[in-house]
Amino acid sequence: MKNARSAQARTLRFLRASCAAALMLAAAGCATDGSVTTGSVPATDTQLSHMNPTQLQALTKSVGAQYAAHPKDRNTGLNYATLLRMTGQNDQALAVMQQVAINYPDDRMVLAAYGKAQAAAGNLAQALDTIQRAQTPDHPDWRLLSAQGAILDQLGRSDEARDLYRKALMIQPNEASVLSNLGMSYVLTGDLQTAESYMRKAAAQPDADGRIRQNLALVVGLQGRFAEAEKIASADLPPAEAQANVQYLQQMLAQQNSWSKLAAQDRKKRIARN
Repeated sequence: MKNARSAQARTLRFLRASCAAALMLAAAGCATDGSVTTGSVPATDTQLSHMNPTQLQALTKSVGAQYAAHPKDRNTGLNYATLLRMTGQNDQALAVMQQVAINYPDDRMVLAAYGKAQAAAGNLAQALDTIQRAQTPDHPDWRLLSAQGAILDQLGRSDEARDLYRKALMIQPNEASVLSNLGMSYVLTGDLQTAESYMRKAAAQPDADGRIRQNLALVVGLQGRFAEAEKIASADLPPAEAQANVQYLQQMLAQQNSWSKLAAQDRKKRIARN
């Protein structure tokens, strides 16, 4: 039984690790023309998702210089924190947002971005509190509802998370990022067929970006349909990278299957002894 529980726990940890990063913590933001300069409106993850790592690094360096010159500029701070998160520098992004939040303590967009940075850095309980403070119950923002749901999912509170995703969809019907989060919520509890249905609906929306298609590829791959997953992933990634991602997924699933087989053998031995 101990080995069985261990195998189950390993599988759950693998599922959580596979899709925690895929949950989209969309902070409330304004539409932009894609520019990221001092004084511009804040850029969103979706607007930056088309950039490759080299472009993101170059832009992060440029906006970082702007932030150093204007550390109290609200939009520059928001843009810099977003870029830092997208390049994996979560602790630094959180530090930047802490300073922005000190200067703009009552700004809803700043609070939303601060909560997003807290979540990315692993401070989930604090992130949940910050996002809730940014929300206005009488006129709820669908982005904040989805962000709150993504945090709740990472805390293992999937039923609460799904209620929030559905509320967000009532405000913003067929929003791809919310549908994607709802799909990922079902991945976390092992319901891959339901997850796929939501992910396919998300990927079919006009506003779906490459991250959502990669989430769909993940869900399909988790069900063992590796060729199909690679085809989906290749729509946004170079073929070699898509293939490498699917191969890694295969290896991880094979490892989980090995632990499951060991657990099954352990159960058989115990039954035989009794």
